[in-house]
Amino acid sequence: GTGLGLSTVYGIVKQHEGYIVVASEQWRGTVFDMYLPPVEAGVAEPEGPLVLERGPSGRETILLVEDEEGVRELARDVLRGAGYRVFEAADPAEAMRLWSLYTDEIQLLLTDMVMPRMTGREIAETFAPVRPDLRVVYMSGYTDDPMVRAGETAVPGVFLKKPFSVDGLLQAARTALDGAIS
Repeated sequence: GTGLGLSTVYGIVKQHEGYIVVASEQWRGTVFDMYLPPVEAGVAEPEGPLVLERGPSGRETILLVEDEEGVRELARDVLRGAGYRVFEAADPAEAMRLWSLYTDEIQLLLTDMVMPRMTGREIAETFAPVRPDLRVVYMSGYTDDPMVRAGETAVPGVFLKKPFSVDGLLQAARTALDGAIS
């Protein structure tokens, strides 16, 4: 992979006020110890059914292109849970196949920016001439890339920095679909 899995784990652990200790020895391997604060004693179980507050939701169809399996599965589950129809692709070739089958149905392209063989920007540029109304969310953990920071893409879209929160993902999708693009 690209190393973004560790970046995602680190972000989640930091959000929960934890930390990670790394020990690495040449020819032996690497060990990651993760420490999270304990849950406070006396937390009561909720009475009745648990009702989750959800962020923005919708019924639109999304093509999710993400080469990192854990990120793709999380995004897929969150988006489906919010009511969206999601087609998922693990690589640009699969994205092209799904696009050819569902061109008229897909309203949002949610794509990783950095993938082998083709970038998310290149995918969007391939789809845009066929569907100029297609909305785009670009995801990346590489915010040091000047193109990403400046939002320099031929196809405008919303930028979502990895690691992202559930609310951040839902908000980015809704913002792009509602037409508020950069």
